[in-house]
Amino acid sequence: MLDAKLWNNPCPFTFRINYLALLYNTPLYSWVQDSYGLKRPEYVVLYSLALADGGSARDISRTSGFPKNTLSRAVKRLELMGLIDARSKAPGGGRKQALHLSEKGWKLFHATRPAFEAQEKRMLAALSAGERQMLFELMSKVVLGAENWAGALPPEAMSETIRLKEGKTQ
Repeated sequence: MLDAKLWNNPCPFTFRINYLALLYNTPLYSWVQDSYGLKRPEYVVLYSLALADGGSARDISRTSGFPKNTLSRAVKRLELMGLIDARSKAPGGGRKQALHLSEKGWKLFHATRPAFEAQEKRMLAALSAGERQMLFELMSKVVLGAENWAGALPPEAMSETIRLKEGKTQ
C-alpha cells in the first residue's frame, strides 16, 4: 500500500506531508504528555513562545493550525501550571495579549527540545545537506503560499457537492 500511496496517488504531496508529520509528531507528543502532562496544543503554545517570545494566541493559531478556542484553553492551563507568566497587552492594543514563558516554562522547553531536534535529524538522515536545504526552501515557499488557499475548499468541491445533491451522475 505504501507504494500505491507514494506513486499512484492523485494527491502525492499531501500524503507525504501527512505521513511524515504523523510519524514525527505522534511519538513526540505522546512522550511530552506522558512525561510532562502537556497535551499537544499546550506544548505547541510553549514551543511557539520559545521561538517568538511575546506572541499572542492569535499568532500561534495562525502558525500552528489550531483553532483559537483550543489555544485559549491551552494558554489558561499553562498559566495555571506556572509555565507562562502573567499576560500583558500586546503592542497595538485591542484584546491581543503578549504571552511569555516563565522560568519553569523555559526549563521545560530546554528539557524537551533535544528530543524534537534528534527526531528531525533522524527523519532527514536520508538526505544530503544540499537536499535538506533545497527541501527547506521549497517547503517554505509552499508554507508562504498557503495564504492563497488555506481555510477554504476549492470550487471543485462545491460544484461536486451540488452535483451530488441534485442526483446527477457521470
